Amino acid sequence: MAEPTLTDVFGANATQTSTTITITKADLPGLTAGSNNTAESLLIAILLKAQTPLSQTNFESNLDQSIYIANGFPSFAFRGTNNDQYRVDQLTINAAKPDTTSTIDPDDY
Repeated sequence: MAEPTLTDVFGANATQTSTTITITKADLPGLTAGSNNTAESLLIAILLKAQTPLSQTNFESNLDQSIYIANGFPSFAFRGTNNDQYRVDQLTINAAKPDTTSTIDPDDY
């Protein structure tokens, strides 16, 4: 199999040039697209979009895929002066490459 493509991971309308990447908000699941989406909401929407093509099942069957995103374990945290209860959801990003260095280099994937 081939390495997942830009459109596989980020949606049918994703494009890139030598200096930019464009991801269409309409391609991101669960995101209510607006002119002022938060950086955090965009990051979560991108990860959720990428989670399907970059699943662990696909990773195990495709040696050209180097990354998979898996659900972690939900938990709860208490925050603030009132100890308000927050749900904490986890997405785990796993990056695999030949064992030649101990640092994460985006160019290796």
